[in-house]
Amino acid sequence: MNDVTDESLSPEPRRRKVRRRKTDEQIAAERHKRRTVAIGCTAGAVVVVGLGTWLAYEGLQAKSSLEQARDYATSSKEALLAGDTETALRTAGDADKYAKQAQDSTHSLPWNIAAAIPWLGSPFASSQQMSDVVTGLTSDVLVPAVDAGSAVSPDQLILDGARINLAALRDAAPVLETTAAAAAGLDARAQNIDGTYLGPVDDARVQLQDQTAELSGLLTNTATAAQIAPAMLGADGPRSYFIGFQTNAEARGTGGLLGGFGIVRAADGAVRVDDLASNRELRTNYQPIDLGPDFARTYGHSRPTMDFRNSNVSSHFPYAAQIWQSIWQQESGERVDGAVATDPVALSYVLEVVGPVTLPDGEKITADNVVELTESTAYSRFADNNAARKQYLQDVAAAVVQKMTGSISRPQALLEALGRGASEGRLAVWSANPDEQAVLAGTPLGHTVPETSAPYAGVVVNNLGGNKLDYYLRREIEYTAGSCEGDTRDSTVTVRLTNDLPAGDYTNYVAGMFDNPVGAPFGANLTDLTLVATQGARLGKVTVNGSPAMNFTGKELGHPVYSVQVPIPMDSSVEIKYDLIEPTTPGKAQVPVQPLVDRPDVELDVPECS
Repeated sequence: MNDVTDESLSPEPRRRKVRRRKTDEQIAAERHKRRTVAIGCTAGAVVVVGLGTWLAYEGLQAKSSLEQARDYATSSKEALLAGDTETALRTAGDADKYAKQAQDSTHSLPWNIAAAIPWLGSPFASSQQMSDVVTGLTSDVLVPAVDAGSAVSPDQLILDGARINLAALRDAAPVLETTAAAAAGLDARAQNIDGTYLGPVDDARVQLQDQTAELSGLLTNTATAAQIAPAMLGADGPRSYFIGFQTNAEARGTGGLLGGFGIVRAADGAVRVDDLASNRELRTNYQPIDLGPDFARTYGHSRPTMDFRNSNVSSHFPYAAQIWQSIWQQESGERVDGAVATDPVALSYVLEVVGPVTLPDGEKITADNVVELTESTAYSRFADNNAARKQYLQDVAAAVVQKMTGSISRPQALLEALGRGASEGRLAVWSANPDEQAVLAGTPLGHTVPETSAPYAGVVVNNLGGNKLDYYLRREIEYTAGSCEGDTRDSTVTVRLTNDLPAGDYTNYVAGMFDNPVGAPFGANLTDLTLVATQGARLGKVTVNGSPAMNFTGKELGHPVYSVQVPIPMDSSVEIKYDLIEPTTPGKAQVPVQPLVDRPDVELDVPECS
């Protein structure tokens, strides 16, 4: 180490930093670079703020335009239903105009940039998809549907308050079919819109999905009606139909015991009902008809094709309809063109529209009392005179039908009431014409057991005791299944049945037993509970209140059928559980609800597999 310089004597001397003075040109260049960066940052900020402001503006514009489109679409629908064709067409055009404006806003430059950002842009991407669906609804569905629908609006559809305008309905069929197909496609697109993290946008998505599903169903039903109703209502010649009035107080597969009947006659859109009678006019020993080996094995023990009392034990309405057709032909020599079924609950929906009816003795039958009167009160009022009770029920049905087929002042409301009954299975229709029946089978009116491989749990109650206690029966149904992994999965269908018969004095006809093989106490429901299961399913076990139970097996339209017989004492509940192994098949699970008096709680936890 050198004492003077304190420098190392190493052969590699330390490098010294030498400061050099920058030239004026270098200083100027650095200043220019800093200004450029600052200007660039400022310009970037301006662009970001500008895009944000533009995006906010477009968002407000889209929101305003969509609200305008919604309001005009609602006005168009209301005007059409009111028979104001000119206003309906004008407001439909306005709805289309504002929907296109919303679409332009959600496809602007800033919106496209925002929508492209992963995750963060999902609300903007969903909004674009929603505006596309709304624009499609207004241009491809609303405008043409209103144009066609002006000829079949309720005020135009029913002529002179009593006859269907079949020519207008038939003329509108092609356009209605096209718009129904467009609505179905747009509904599928709406259902595939992904959810987002932004609550208001996600709420709008769900609301749009609900609306498109409802609209698609409505247009499909309307197009179906336009396709087959003219011929079925006598446009090409008179038609006749057997109509069965079902008594839900004694449950059967399609609803209730055949308590009364009549013959519906249709000609050129005018409808009347003849030959109303009670089931006292029917026999229990008709010549049988062949409905196939599966039907015979599953239901043959109850003689359904010979005994009218069991003619509708299957929940597949076409079977009951064909049996009724056979019964009437054997009774009268007339072969009807189809069959219809309804019940007192559906009649209550009609009475809400047409108003109360008055019986010859002055008693008023209203929407509020018709179900209780016909399914409960009548049995105590005519406890000792069964013939008088059946005549009373026949008089009620005749009065309602006469008013319903007379002059209708509120056609829209009547159509809605009938639609409600059909959606609940309380109004069923079968046609002997194969082409018409093929269409009906795909609608709620068909009331069919579908030949589908999708998950299925049809829970069916049949009264075995011959009493009238199903008026007091309450149901709960749960259908659960495992994940979609693997070829099969475990599933469970749980049914809870409760007998809500209040304490009191009841006749043997109401609360006793016509047949009591299990020794059930007075006031007990004796129920044959059937599960129509998923095609290919296998039953592991069935239990009643946790204990293993014997079951009867069968088959219906490709579905396995499992039945147990259980008594349900008064003021008691019974739990029946079916443990199954079913194939992992695609499709949404179906749990059809048998149309009895109650409205059961249905819980569904079945993952939809693809």
